[in-house]
Amino acid sequence: MSHPRTHPEPAPVPAKPLSRAGGGRPASNSVGSGRATFWHSLRAEWVKIRTMRSTLWVILGALAFAVGLAALNGSSAGDEYASLSPADQATYDPLETSLMGYLVAQIAFGLLGGLVMTSEYGARTIVPTLTSVPRRARVLGSKALVLVGVALPVGVVVSLGGFLVGQAALSGASAPHLALSDGVALRGVFGGGVYLALAALFGLALGTVIRSTTATVTTLFGAMLIVQAFAPALPGALGDWVSKFWPPMAGGQIITAVRDPDVLGPWAGLGVMAGCVAALLAVAFVVFRERDA
Repeated sequence: MSHPRTHPEPAPVPAKPLSRAGGGRPASNSVGSGRATFWHSLRAEWVKIRTMRSTLWVILGALAFAVGLAALNGSSAGDEYASLSPADQATYDPLETSLMGYLVAQIAFGLLGGLVMTSEYGARTIVPTLTSVPRRARVLGSKALVLVGVALPVGVVVSLGGFLVGQAALSGASAPHLALSDGVALRGVFGGGVYLALAALFGLALGTVIRSTTATVTTLFGAMLIVQAFAPALPGALGDWVSKFWPPMAGGQIITAVRDPDVLGPWAGLGVMAGCVAALLAVAFVVFRERDA
């Protein structure tokens, strides 16, 4: 009697290890591998920032504070101008008077930048984001470009609103004021918008490194307001160095019309701010690439 022929079972094929979401080279079976282009990533980030409820409130809050402080500063400075000493009148700065709202607006823009990243960790959407776009450089680059695309024009509008309202208040009080056609005014309005866009990128970098919204906001307040408030009280050379080179203080020179010889010029100061933000973004990318989601 014949026996049925038996065939040896094939040896099991070892499974390929799956890479962590977005880490290193994308695995061949990743959902978005080879399909998610940079344009797709940009469109996704645009949808995210446009649909975040905080985006509109941050923008409206920044505009309200900028215009409100411009009106208050313009009225008070205009009323007090006639009583100033000749020395104080010589250092009177109508541009800075109307654009002082940037002190609050920079926090709002920094918060917007931070939320672009921290909201993903808070809602745990970062895992599907890195699954659909495994290349982390593409994810962070898309977030940065979309953020600048929103923050720069909005920042210019915020600066322009503060300038127009502040100069109108100064003009009504018969104090020296500027026209928008003046070169120094154009530099302050456009440069102020650039500064606010840099503040947003600063927040994005912090949010990428820190991940926590609360800790990011606390760090923003410390870096942009607390250090500036305590700089005059710092001893000797340290206080002078901080006043001259601390990025938010150096960048803030872009909204001044009267040059202080002890600090950097407007464009040089803004360049220091831009360089520090670029360096922090580079650090953020390294941390983002090496750390698990």
